[in-house]
Amino acid sequence: MKAIPVPSIDGAYLFEPTPHRDERGFFSRTFDAEVARSVGIDPDGFAQDSLSRSRKGVLRGMHLRAGAGEAKLVRCSYGKVFDVVVDLRPDSPTYRDKAYFELSGDTQVTLYIPSGCAHGFQALTDPADVSYRIDRAHNPDEDVTIAYADPELAIAWPLPVTLMSPRDSDAPSLAEVIKTR
Repeated sequence: MKAIPVPSIDGAYLFEPTPHRDERGFFSRTFDAEVARSVGIDPDGFAQDSLSRSRKGVLRGMHLRAGAGEAKLVRCSYGKVFDVVVDLRPDSPTYRDKAYFELSGDTQVTLYIPSGCAHGFQALTDPADVSYRIDRAHNPDEDVTIAYADPELAIAWPLPVTLMSPRDSDAPSLAEVIKTR
């Protein structure tokens, strides 16, 4: 497994595994504490693992956490997703920059998203399973959502949106969120 910095988001990394393939399929390490530690990520700092399953076209995002924020490891364990990260840390050298990724169960690449970045994805397959490992317990009172179609973000989602939560569809603009932070 190797850690690859994401140039457009300061402090973000892609963790690329080395799958071992044979006639049965493959075996792949999806997390390595030493590799995480080598790029300054505390492997013992994660508090919760979660999993979402989405149908093709479902959009989840754009989400971030208020207060102390939330760093996370995100991996598509089955299927394929179009994944987006937006740096919303005012002191970051990549403030307001965006990065796009195609994460898939075939590659098992894990994305590390630093605290203070918004995150969202759209399922490209039916189904798409996304695993999350977050660095502190979830507190719904700290949930922040930004409109997925905000013109300031100008994210070119690859598919028509088939379904999203009311929280996501009714989310405020980036400008409104920034005013309240």
